[in-house]
Amino acid sequence: MSRTSLEPAQCQRHGADSIELATRTPLPVSRSSSPFAPSASRMDALDSGRPSLAPVDTGFGAWSFVPRGIQANVWGFPNAFGVFLKAYLDDPVISGQPHAASILPLIGTLSSGVIYCSGPFIYPFTSRYPHHRRTAMWVGTALCWASLFGASYATTITQLLCLQGMLYAVGGSLLWAPTLSYLPEWFVRRRGLANGHASPGTAAAGVLLPLIMPPLIRAHGTALTLRYLSTAILLSMLPALPFVRPRLPEHRVHGPGPRSLDNAWVKSWTWWLLLAANTVQGFAYFLPVIWLPTYASSVGSTSTSSLSIALLNGASLFGRVTLGTLSDHLSPWLLATTTLASTSLVTFTLWGVVGRDAPFLLLFGVLYGLLAGSWSSLWTGFLRPITRNDTTLSTNLVGFLLFSRGIGNVLSTPISIALRSTRARSGIAHQKTGFDVADGRFENMIVYVGTCFAGVALVAMVGWGGDRVLKKRAAAP
Repeated sequence: MSRTSLEPAQCQRHGADSIELATRTPLPVSRSSSPFAPSASRMDALDSGRPSLAPVDTGFGAWSFVPRGIQANVWGFPNAFGVFLKAYLDDPVISGQPHAASILPLIGTLSSGVIYCSGPFIYPFTSRYPHHRRTAMWVGTALCWASLFGASYATTITQLLCLQGMLYAVGGSLLWAPTLSYLPEWFVRRRGLANGHASPGTAAAGVLLPLIMPPLIRAHGTALTLRYLSTAILLSMLPALPFVRPRLPEHRVHGPGPRSLDNAWVKSWTWWLLLAANTVQGFAYFLPVIWLPTYASSVGSTSTSSLSIALLNGASLFGRVTLGTLSDHLSPWLLATTTLASTSLVTFTLWGVVGRDAPFLLLFGVLYGLLAGSWSSLWTGFLRPITRNDTTLSTNLVGFLLFSRGIGNVLSTPISIALRSTRARSGIAHQKTGFDVADGRFENMIVYVGTCFAGVALVAMVGWGGDRVLKKRAAAP
């Protein structure tokens, strides 16, 4: 078919694809002078005028890419670490070692916190060398498997910290960062929806692992359970990785090199407000994820302990899908204000006031996962007006958001240990409340989490008000 016979829609599509290819594939001075020049076949394809890119926002290529399986494998173990933490604290061989109570919780926060914090370092590399992303994912898969398999033979807390914490985090970073960098290539208008639909893998693993792991640990011990888990990760990743692929050509082509960029985002008050809210939210969010099984075991049976974290992770599935979809249509600041304020309310009431009763504690797990667990699904909505569909800038800013969230994740463990070690004075007013569980050891933690979410809700309210003012000014004649 000649160029003149293309339909108008096809011509428009061809033009968009050509522009996108030009922005992502640097043009050499000549075909022979640059070692990174596109191959002759690629130059012929560009010169022929035929569209060569898969469509965005739709089609098998886009929706088969959505990394549900990757999410499940990367975040499943960190989200379910509370189950392992309880098992380690109940094991006299592990808990009897020096500083066990302080070091063991760090395993879970490091396994996820380092993944968050690696964003500003890995994303620039994947942008500069996009052809190495798939290699990084395979290496990350191998490290995730090796970390848990090696941890099954660990006998000391230090070994567990290095293998189950640090090595797993390195593998998860290499696996997750390249995967996330593909998302802006496949989705533009429906990016929030896609981001929300990428979360079911995390939620599914967060639901199943807390229910499956305790019976396995009781029957076979933590060592054999870790070997089962490492094998499951490896077997599930092998068929999933082939579907995580780029939409834009990258083979033997370097990404954009250093250049003068529009740094308007640095002066954007929206960006700095988002960064502040994201950091404080990270300081609060992970405490219930880590300690809820331990808390629940003090007010109920072992099944209550496992079910509480399973419900939290499962409810986050619906919250992420819902908020990810709504962020494509409504102000993310409005959604953030509503969910953050509601999270503070349920923390003080369902965990603090009536958390001593198992049914209310389980309800808290559901609502906390539904509201607080969906925060990251709003990122695309926040960043869309800042990045203006600049995929490289969008990926880099997501890296900064992950880093700030990771700081809160890592530091939340020493904070929670300090709060938990301070035994609150039990007054008559709350002798029968959740604040009084375990002689009041969780009271300061509950107050801390609820207060942090209340503060972030106020920040989000300021962002919502400022966003409305800007929109009114833009609409004014």
